[in-house]
Amino acid sequence: MTFKKLISAAAAVCAAASLSGQTAQLDIDLKKVGAPIQETMYGIFFEDINFAADGGLYAEMLMNRSFEYPNDRLQGWRAFGKVEVRSDGPFERNPHYVRLSDPGHAHKHTGLANNGWFGLGVKEGGQYRFSFWARSDKKVSLRVELFDQASMGEQQQFCSEKISVDSREWTRYQLILNSPLTMQKAGLRLFMETRDAYVDLEHVSLFPTDTYNGHENGMRKDLAEALADLKPGIFRFPGGCIVEGTDLATRYNWKNSVGPVENRPLNENRWEYTFTHRFFPDYYQSYGLGFFEFFQLSEEIGAEPLPILSVGLACQFQNNDESAHASLDELQPFIDDALDLIEFANGPADSQWGGLRASMGHPEPFGLKYLGIGNEQWDQTYPDHLRPFVEQIRAKYPEIKIVGSSGPDSEGAKFDYLWPEMRKLGADLVDEHFYRPYEWFLAQGNRYDNYDRKGPKVFAGEYACHARGKKYNHYKAALLEAAFMTGLERNADIVHMATYAPLFAHVEGWQWRPDLIWYDNLNSFRTVSWHVQQLYGQYRGSNVLTLTMEGKPVAGNDDQQGLFASAVVEGNLIYVKVANVSEEERQLSFNFTTKSKKDSIKAVKRIDLCSDKLYEDNSLEAPENIVPTEKALSGTGKAINATIAAQSFSVFVFEK
Repeated sequence: MTFKKLISAAAAVCAAASLSGQTAQLDIDLKKVGAPIQETMYGIFFEDINFAADGGLYAEMLMNRSFEYPNDRLQGWRAFGKVEVRSDGPFERNPHYVRLSDPGHAHKHTGLANNGWFGLGVKEGGQYRFSFWARSDKKVSLRVELFDQASMGEQQQFCSEKISVDSREWTRYQLILNSPLTMQKAGLRLFMETRDAYVDLEHVSLFPTDTYNGHENGMRKDLAEALADLKPGIFRFPGGCIVEGTDLATRYNWKNSVGPVENRPLNENRWEYTFTHRFFPDYYQSYGLGFFEFFQLSEEIGAEPLPILSVGLACQFQNNDESAHASLDELQPFIDDALDLIEFANGPADSQWGGLRASMGHPEPFGLKYLGIGNEQWDQTYPDHLRPFVEQIRAKYPEIKIVGSSGPDSEGAKFDYLWPEMRKLGADLVDEHFYRPYEWFLAQGNRYDNYDRKGPKVFAGEYACHARGKKYNHYKAALLEAAFMTGLERNADIVHMATYAPLFAHVEGWQWRPDLIWYDNLNSFRTVSWHVQQLYGQYRGSNVLTLTMEGKPVAGNDDQQGLFASAVVEGNLIYVKVANVSEEERQLSFNFTTKSKKDSIKAVKRIDLCSDKLYEDNSLEAPENIVPTEKALSGTGKAINATIAAQSFSVFVFEK
């Protein structure tokens, strides 16, 4: 079906209205605006799960580029001829490299091949920067190829270039490969052509030249654009459980993720061994997408960065033994990491860590405002560990807002214990997580109505609808997320941040779902949940407006016809978001109370997200299977009528 036909079909579903049934009157008070909506209200959560970094957002195409995978230094590579791994290389934290030598026979060949993560995706007309560090005992010619292992043609290679290494000192070399075709699963192969010689190779890398904003150590363009198009206000990084690590030695260490990319050490990924039913024992972190790249990308997409750092506790799900964690008298190095990160982000160019930032190409501070300490920790051990962080950060950087955690649950003993503890410690925000089924989302419309307005604000830091038996992306789950988010918006005085999770998933490398954005080596698609997030981000508004039905918030209560609703204002525009989770179409009457009897409201347009494909989503084959549609909305005055389709979500736009 063509895109136009898809849009027409979706519009037909939305427009198929029954005029029977009770009209739901939504009363919207324009006389007084409510709480401001924080610019950080809707954002993104990044964790390196599902090959989100290497093999995903980070545009590096070669696996194990520095020959540092611990179980097999050549993992990801196929070596032929005479190839030797050595360990006295030029980069202190990546000491391994390979030596290619004469194979010892005129009809044998020495070289390497790499297929990256699930193959190398190349596009017709695309340019790819192949780079490496090398030295040789004499001038050595190398032939670099893109190839198709399964080709039925006369030759496997479809792109080939030569380059000479002519220095006895370690030197960086590069060339550009121009692909004449599009291929999902290509490979890269390198031949040593010179005999009676050797060449040493380190940090062998392949990037598309067309990265997001053209950065050499850059992001995959389509995936970064999918983030920018969300108009995110906050960007949480790097997780998630990888902040904790399976053990403290493999926690995400931000200091290893900055500086020259060739000297950033490999790290074991927290998710490498977690799921044996979807097992990826080659899942490491190159740290190529590190904290500098995170701050830079946040700046470029207009989001406030929110780093999360270790509180000195390894993942409590994986470690019951207290010896796995740093004791209270061992915390100072972890606290120093937090203080040093603030200096890296905000310090002057003549400071130690600000100077490193400047040397990486950003002399001006990044303007960090928020810092999270700890992820899904619980019980007394967490506030005991967090307290000295809060004390020292407050003393040195009182302007930084500190994000604490309410643990892994949305309610229950851990949650009930930690919220008061976060208040006692003076956390600015508390990070709540909820991966829950349909019925939970349907019952949470009033969740934040009675929260204590004094003390910390709420960061809904990880959430997604996980349907029982349907734990995958589908329209109905996205609809219930949209309904739930009306409650976030209505309570913007207490809820200051919200981020869906997880963010990314490779279709061949996923271990957790649902996820917001899916991709293969060449293409990506934005889920219906992505479109929900995008609608909230695009129509965020500046202030909440009071919206009620028969004097009560519209939160899916028993007498509210399956409706959830919220309203915001931005200048002269009013955005009313309505989710109808019932199986019947509803008639709506928007009744506006204005300051003056002479005031009149004009309907402008509506954006509808609706489908009868409740358990479907978008896909690589049909990326626009279910997408919002926009159409004009008519009516003027203080009472404007409209309909909303069964099981749908709409944004209604009015003008004062």
